[in-house]
Amino acid sequence: MSRIGKKPITIPKGVTVTQSGQNIKIKGPKGELQNEIHPNITVQIKDEEIIVTRPNDLKENKALHGLTRALIQNNVDGVSNAYTKTLDIIGVGYRAELKGANLLLNIGYSHPIYFIPPEGITLQTPVQTQIVITGIDKQLVGLVAAKIRSIRQPEPYKGKGIKYSDEHIVRKAGKTAGK
Repeated sequence: MSRIGKKPITIPKGVTVTQSGQNIKIKGPKGELQNEIHPNITVQIKDEEIIVTRPNDLKENKALHGLTRALIQNNVDGVSNAYTKTLDIIGVGYRAELKGANLLLNIGYSHPIYFIPPEGITLQTPVQTQIVITGIDKQLVGLVAAKIRSIRQPEPYKGKGIKYSDEHIVRKAGKTAGK
């Protein structure tokens, strides 16, 4: 069996899980998420646990088994504790600020860039050079963080740009002086 797939998912207090056919709805204090399950995978809700099983050991079913369990676990974690990602802005004059719910970025281009977050995502700028992305959907939080980072990726010489707070930029040596 899949090492991840065979672990049961414990449902924390305050979270309710309902299943209707191949849809699983997870509701918690932070919000509500819905997940559609592949027809080959079966999900059972017993007591305070969710058990994911597969019909056979075909390669596709093995992959779906672990994937389905991980997606459900991420949803359960998200509705109980929201996910956050932190981005750092590095560069002279580079900064970010909130205009309502939208993000205004001044990052070295000739014009400011407005980023409108999707529904379910909240942005914060505790400092001008830091962006905190929060939401209950792990996949959406990661996607928004990647989109913001792609606006000005860090360059390898001085490290200027937008990077994840836990990311390490490998620096290259610049040109050396002539003879």
